[in-house]
Amino acid sequence: MQKIIVDLGERSYPIFIGSELLAQSHLIPMNINEGRVVIVTNTVVSPLYLEKAKSFFSDRSCSQVVLQDGESFKTLETINVIYKFLLEGKYDRKTTLVALGGGVVGDITGFVAATYLRGIDFVQVPTTLLSQVDSSVGGKTGVNHELGKNMIGAFYQPRCVIADTSVLSTLPQRELKAGFAEVLKYGLINDLDFFEWLDSNSSELLQKEPALMTSVIKRSCEIKAEIVAKDEREAGARALLNFGHTFGHAIEAAMGFGNVLHGEAVAMGMVMAADLSLRVGWISSSEAFRVRQVLENNFQLNIVPPDKISVEQFLEFMASDKKTENNILKFILLHAVGDAGISSEIPINLLRATLGAGSSLCED
Repeated sequence: MQKIIVDLGERSYPIFIGSELLAQSHLIPMNINEGRVVIVTNTVVSPLYLEKAKSFFSDRSCSQVVLQDGESFKTLETINVIYKFLLEGKYDRKTTLVALGGGVVGDITGFVAATYLRGIDFVQVPTTLLSQVDSSVGGKTGVNHELGKNMIGAFYQPRCVIADTSVLSTLPQRELKAGFAEVLKYGLINDLDFFEWLDSNSSELLQKEPALMTSVIKRSCEIKAEIVAKDEREAGARALLNFGHTFGHAIEAAMGFGNVLHGEAVAMGMVMAADLSLRVGWISSSEAFRVRQVLENNFQLNIVPPDKISVEQFLEFMASDKKTENNILKFILLHAVGDAGISSEIPINLLRATLGAGSSLCED
């Protein structure tokens, strides 16, 4: 078992990474108080792992809320279902919520924990690659609005994260590939050696080779934990973690939440960001093409945004991006593969060119 600490002073917490962690019944109880527990999960994960998760809490009251699966249920209506359950059950401030599922379950549960009785404890037990390497770490919680993704939420840290690599055995290949988009992001913005290692081992990684998967999750969490420790509330460096997300969130919103997986949209968005990096002169055409090649060929991700989204639609949804300040949109672009930066001075003609490029993005 690997252990990483997210260093946030009194809000610091451990990330445990390894196989069969759901069989280690001491891990969660040692990191929470002695109150009641409510596991929040969904209809896909519940039949697979709910009973294992409940075995952690054989010595106390443990209930569950089972939500519908999918990004389309990441809403205030779903949040209210959980509030109602907690209020009717008279759950108090010593209650701990356990998020058992992917990024949607984790974000929803974290937001409920942040706001119920002005804050109760919660634990992340992510069951997808994307949630293990990204959404479960760092304390971003929230729900979507029809006008934008994750526009309603809070920064609220979990007590611990349990990343059990063995649960990835049941993960569909589409979800696996979407998770690798977020993994590749870490290499692209921060670690060239990691990106090159992912490039060299793509075939084995797509086969979920256990030792390699543990290495992937560990390195991804290390990078994110280091950035979050420096900038918990995204006042500066943490914005780099949004590489590809400004474009990707616009794609998700325009296509209807849930029709394109988050990681799929991020993959498209990262290639668009690389294309814009090329157009503004930050990277070479060979670097931009390499980004496209690794995502599209090695990790079999669709990198072409849907042609039904017009340039004007892109601009409309991007205007609601959380990185917009004083009506000026900040972009995360590449200085080089492995080195990202922030720019708010992008000529509109170059942005429009990227938005309208379609299948010619990053062509060599």
